[in-house]
Parts: sequence; C-alpha cells; structure tokens
Amino acid sequence: MKMPEKEKTTTTVYTCPMHPEIVSDKPGKCPKCGMNLVAKRGNDTKNKAAHQDMPGMKHDKNEGINGMDTAGNSTTMDNIKKAKANLGPIKTLPSNTPPGTVRYDLYVTDTTVTYGGKPKHAIAVNGSIPMPTLTFTEGDTAEIYVHNRLKEETSMHWHGLFLPNRYDGVPNMTQMPIKPGATHFYKFPVKQNGTHWYHSHTMLQEQIGMYGAFIIKKRQEWDIPSIPLVLSEWTNMKPEEVQRSLHAATDWFSIKKGTTQSYAEAIKTGNFKTKVANEWKRMNAMDVSDVYYDKFLINGENQYQQPQFKAGDKVRLRIANAGASSYFWLKYAGGKITVVATDGNDVEPVEVDRLIIAVSETYDVVVTIPENKSYEFLVTPEDRTKSASLWLGNGEKVAAGKMPKLKYFAGMKMMNDMMDMNGNMIEMKGMKMQNQIMDMNTVMYPEITGLENAKKTAKMDDMDMNDELPDIVTLNYNMLRDPKKTVLPKGPVRELKFDLTGNMNRYVWTLDNKTVSESDKILIKKGENLRIILYNNSMMRHPMHLHGHDFRVINGQGDYAPMKNVLDIMPMERDTIEFAATENGGDWFFHCHILYHMMSGMGRVFSYENSPPNPDVPDPKLAQRRLFRDDRMPHLMGRVGIESSGSDGQLMLAQTRWSLNTMWHVGTNAMMGYESETMLGRYIGRNQWLFPYVGFDYHYKEFNPGEKNIFGSDERNMFGQISNKENRKTIVAGIAYTLPMLIVADARIDGNGKLRFQLGREDIPVSKRLRANFMVNTDKEYAAGLRFILTKYIALSTHYDSDMGLGGGLTFNY
Repeated sequence: MKMPEKEKTTTTVYTCPMHPEIVSDKPGKCPKCGMNLVAKRGNDTKNKAAHQDMPGMKHDKNEGINGMDTAGNSTTMDNIKKAKANLGPIKTLPSNTPPGTVRYDLYVTDTTVTYGGKPKHAIAVNGSIPMPTLTFTEGDTAEIYVHNRLKEETSMHWHGLFLPNRYDGVPNMTQMPIKPGATHFYKFPVKQNGTHWYHSHTMLQEQIGMYGAFIIKKRQEWDIPSIPLVLSEWTNMKPEEVQRSLHAATDWFSIKKGTTQSYAEAIKTGNFKTKVANEWKRMNAMDVSDVYYDKFLINGENQYQQPQFKAGDKVRLRIANAGASSYFWLKYAGGKITVVATDGNDVEPVEVDRLIIAVSETYDVVVTIPENKSYEFLVTPEDRTKSASLWLGNGEKVAAGKMPKLKYFAGMKMMNDMMDMNGNMIEMKGMKMQNQIMDMNTVMYPEITGLENAKKTAKMDDMDMNDELPDIVTLNYNMLRDPKKTVLPKGPVRELKFDLTGNMNRYVWTLDNKTVSESDKILIKKGENLRIILYNNSMMRHPMHLHGHDFRVINGQGDYAPMKNVLDIMPMERDTIEFAATENGGDWFFHCHILYHMMSGMGRVFSYENSPPNPDVPDPKLAQRRLFRDDRMPHLMGRVGIESSGSDGQLMLAQTRWSLNTMWHVGTNAMMGYESETMLGRYIGRNQWLFPYVGFDYHYKEFNPGEKNIFGSDERNMFGQISNKENRKTIVAGIAYTLPMLIVADARIDGNGKLRFQLGREDIPVSKRLRANFMVNTDKEYAAGLRFILTKYIALSTHYDSDMGLGGGLTFNY
C-alpha cells in the first residue's frame, strides 16, 4: 500500500538570540541572560494536504497566513480576555454639548524655574509648565491663537492630529516661524479622539517647557475618572549647551550618571576583555540614553499627589511622554496596568506589569486602587538615574519599588556580539527582530537576570528555562490589537525602505546616512498606500513619528493591526508600517522624536504631488534654506591646557560632514618650540572614520643641545628625509583614519614633500574621571598625558612632550 505523500513543513523551537546554543520546545527565558526565548522555525513532516493554503488567503512576507502570526497570538488573546474580564463593564456617558467651536488663547512667555535646585530660564504658556491641557470633544472645531511674547521665534505643533497641512505647526515647512510679538491663528476640525499632546517645533524650546496635553473626548466617553499625565525631564544646562556637548563627544553626562565604564571599572568587575573588544570595534561606552537630567517631572512636579481616590476606584491615566530625549519605564504598586489605547487609538485591553513609553508616545492605561492607601505609579527614565512618582489615593504609602541600576558591562558585551568590525548590526538569521518583542537590553536588567557578577549556584545546563527568573510581563507592540479592522483602503501600494543610521562619536543621526538637508522630498500621491520598512542599524533606539497620519504597525494581528503615529524601533529591529495617503496635499515630516537626533537631521519629508501653494509659506525656497540650516549648524568645541611647560590645545568648528580645527603646542621658550596646525576636512562614510583634509602647518623651534629623544637624533625623520620641523611654514594634505581601539592614524605630505605618519588617541577612560592620551609620529615627536576631570569644563592635567618636556596645570574644556 502506497503511503500518502509527505512534505516538509515547519515546527517551532525556541532559542535565545544572544545564546543560540540554548534551545527549547516551549517558550521561556534564557538561563544565561534572562532574555525571552524566541520562536525559530525548524523542519518537520506533515501530510501535504495539511500544508496547502485555503483559497483566497493572502501571504504577508512579514507575517503568517492572512497576516496573522499564530505562534504568539494565542497568548495575547488570552491576555485580552482576562483584561476585559478584570475591567468589567464600564459605563459610558454621552456628551450633552453639541459639537461647536472651542477657542484657546496661548500666551508664550519667558519664565524662571527651580526644578533642578537653581533658578533657570524656561518658557511657560499662560504662566504654566506644562502648557495648559487643551480639551475638545470629537466633532468640535479648534480655534487656537498663539501669542508670542518671547524675544525669539516660536511655533506650535499638534502632535498626532489630522488637520490641514498649513496648521501642522512645523516652522519653515508648513508655516513660517511666529515672530516675537506676533500672533498666529490655528483653525482645524477635530476629527478624531484620544490622548495627544502639543509642543513647540522651534529649535530646542520643547526641552525647556513648551509641551502640554491635548485631550479629545469621544461623544460617548467612559464614565471613570481620567487624569492627563505629561511626563518630562529638566536639565539645568541650557539645551543649546546640551546639543553642543553631545556633538563634542564629552563624557560628562556619563560621569554624572555613573556610566563611564572605564578600564579600572572593567578590571574590577572582571570585564577587561569586554572593554577591549568594545574599543577594538571602535565603539564608545555602552549607554541607553544620551543626556544627564537633574529632575524628572509629572505635570511639572516630581511627586504628583492625587489623594481623592478610594478602594475599588478605577482611574484612567492619559500619559504623554513629552520628554526631549528620555524613555520612561512605568510601574504601579497597586497591581496590574491595563493598557487601553496608544497614540490616541483604542486597543483591546491587555494587562502588563510594566511598560516603556518612548519619547513622544502616548498610552492610556487603567489602574485600580486596591485599598484605602496611597499607591505609587512610578516613572523611571530608561537609564534609571532618578524617578518621579504619581501617588493615587490617601493613607499609608505603598511604593512600587525602585528599579535597580543597569548592568552596563553586560550590555557592552551584548553590543560587542551584535556589531561587526564595519560598524553594522549583525542580523540574527531565522529570527524576527521586530516590534519590541526582543529587548536586547534585558541582559542589563538585574530584576530579570540577577545582580552583576552574582555567583551561580547551579550549572547552566542543569537549570530549567524558567527557574528563579521572575515572570514580569512587559508590554510590546505585538500585544497591541485594534478593536476594529484597520485594513487600508484599496489603492496602489508603494514600498520604501530606510536604514536608521548614526555616529555616536560625532552625534550624527541619519536615515540611509543622509540628513534632511542632504535628501530630496519623498513625493507621494493621494490615494496610494505607503509601506515603509525600517531597519535600525544603530546602537540606539529611535521613536519615529509621522506627522498628520496614523499608520498600521504590522505586528501579527492581521486585519486588526494597531494604529499609531510613533514607532519605537530598537537596535537591530526591522519593523514595517503602512499608511494611506489621504490628505489633500502638503509636506509632512517623518522624523526621530529624540529632539537632539531630529536636530542633527534624522528625518525625511513626505510631500504630496501637485500640492497647492501654502499661503503660510510665501517663499518656499527661503523656508527650505532655513529648514536645512538646522542640521547644518556648526558646533564649537575645544580644549586648552595651561601647564608649567607651556600651553597646548585644540579648537574645532564642526558640523555633520565638515570640520575646521586648529591645534597648537606653545612652549615657555623658543627651545621648547611653537607649533600650530590648522586643517579643513570632510568626514567620509556612514561611520565617518575616514577624514581627508588640507591645511597649514607652522612650526618653529630653536636648536636645543641638551634635548634628548628616545628615537635618537631628530635631524631626519623616520623616512630618512631631512626634518623641517624646526622651521616649517607650509601647506599640508593628508588623510586621518580611525583604527580599532579608537586610535587615529594620520598620514600627510606637506608642501615641501616631507612625509609624516602619526598615531594618537585622546580620552582613554582610565577610571571614572581619569583620562589618558598619547601621540607619536615619524618626525620623532611623542607625547603622553593624563587629565583628572573636576567639572564639566575644568580638569587637572599633566603631560610629557618630546619638545616641551614635563608639565602640569589645568586644562579647560569646552
């Protein structure tokens, strides 16, 4: 008897993306790092008939049959069912007020705040930070007058709203900036509902107070208390100085946060090899956020009290992350958090223990007050340096539990494994890195993977996948499911792909290695559907925001994919979104919402073809030049040493691609020498390791009969050429290249035909505050030094120079 024909099909096994040798036939956690095991397809045999497709079924290259990822969907559906049961029936209240015109007048003024313990300049609207909560009901018409009482330009963007393009509020794109003393009028129909927010889109004003909640109620709204929560951060440093410091690659923020990851710390914790491997791949220390902040705020307060609630009450928290660069962990001391909406769009309720809210995202969550006590809703930045708290209820305080310090060297080891020698992320074959389902930073979470260097009491091979690992349910995008179908209308489909790219050393952030000013607008047509595939080829997560449109997040929920306008993309993820081009025209910004990433040029402009002229942009060419100026802005940085042997230092004016810098060594007398080199060059490539340049070299030094040189006589250089370093006034041309260990190799030729090859490195992290440097070249010059950092701008320093000898004093950094 002939057996039925067999065909290979797939079964599911589970493995760890960081430790592929760990394999299981069921979900669980990796015993080595604590990460969730992820599904990976294997081969098996089934009847051919069982593998055939049903007629009419569609195949999605990012999802399973008919767009449904059945492997992980059953868990989500069980969660939804449980969350609905625990929420119970919630009454709704109809709006008794018919749709009408709602007017707000917003007065933008300078103010002074003391959030960080010192009086500092900020910007308030109607005297408050955050800006006033604007409340509408679906169907209303918004009339908003923005009165600029500042001495500088401003603007106002309505984040996540569907509105005519001219009112979107992006200066030099959809309108011209609001001049000092001027008033700008915004009018648009309120066509949606949910939790949104609004903020300045001018320069860095969002960092110092220009943000607020924008709440749109449904015509039938839930009858439970609702609290808008605007999360933000505060730094005593001027935001312009924050931006300049990031481009200057100062590690002052790491010092303040305790995340330097120096060689001394690496040796002390047994991570020396990890540190060397990290620098061998030309990476700086691991971090999860860029900026040190002095205070974190909820509605303008660090401790926000809401004592009016009693046992059994349910409270809806409408949360908007208005932070300029901070992601926030959200935890609740009173039990589970039920997520019911994101970015103004309802989702089926899901219960979680915690969630992370990306920069500019909004989430609506429901929490319950278990007893007549005060329960902490804890807001913690991703770097876990500080926190802010909302207290719900009255009575004995119940804390949510502070989040422990991250294990940075574990994160560094993970990044070493994820990055190749060319600075590219290594994709894991057979694994879907998407929609936050694999948080690679899990290896850094002590609450999941244990304390750093904790001794293991059992062999890894003998451990059960779930033994002694807490079952913490963390929200990810795969858990989000829209209550209604979100299938796009029929129309032509166009697919676009972008790589999210960047250079942390120089703080340049791009899409496909191009900034906004280096890119053409992306022309789109009304009626077409845009499918965008985003691959994060950087070490940072990026919250990508699309103006004026919601998009579907392709996440395994098929026709019920959630709608959002912000997508958090983790390192190494490849995520897919799609949206319908439904607007009547205009230019719509698509950008990373980390403020300092956006200002460095990480974005694109979607532009509808044949758009009518925008009356608020009378000179489009002028507007474009001003828009492009943002990411072309040069930043000044420098270092000046004043020591007993003389002065040495460097000044640099640099932007995305170009750099003009001058360095000098000036001894206390002519026998020590006077030297200055000035260079203009352009950084080449995505990693910007290559730097060709031209410049001028001045070097004068009197003969010193008592001078000693470890290389012997310096009358000739190491190439055998007669040295001109004692009297050199010449043009130079050369190429600098960053080698492994972040050593810069510099080869040049001067106008006299003299060759020079040089190796050097600055800022070797010896300990938390101690930095070393060295230089050696074929002119038989060499130097080495140390700096102990006292403040952001001042360090104790000493160095030895083959011309100037040994000296000590102070070094000033800018």
